[in-house]
Amino acid sequence: MISLVSEYTDVKGRHARGWLFFDAECKFCTRIARWLAPIMERRGMALAPLQDPRVVELLGLAHDDLMKEMQFLLSDGSRYGGADAAVELAREIWWAAPLVWVSKIPGMMEILRKGYRWIAARRKCAAAQCPVGQSPR
Repeated sequence: MISLVSEYTDVKGRHARGWLFFDAECKFCTRIARWLAPIMERRGMALAPLQDPRVVELLGLAHDDLMKEMQFLLSDGSRYGGADAAVELAREIWWAAPLVWVSKIPGMMEILRKGYRWIAARRKCAAAQCPVGQSPR
């Protein structure tokens, strides 16, 4: 994966057309990011962890808000989070176009957002025991 350091300080003047920021402490998120990395790199985009200290300033979000969902930042300054990020990323990948089409059905974006939030709240449940939703004993 391309790091923020190498991309922002590239003396050749290369800049990514977009950045997908993901939770690098989440095995589920990291697995998806590894799968997406070559797909995005071929399209001039890059991945970086939300945990990079510069991301808070770059995106202008509080750390707790930042860690709730992936973020997709385009070179024109447009920023998308969660399901909206997934749809915007799908616009960049020809075979992901069905997600864009589905998102245009009235009411579907709200369903996608709720679904994304549900998955995001449970994304660290890859372990044998899931701490989400459990009450302390």
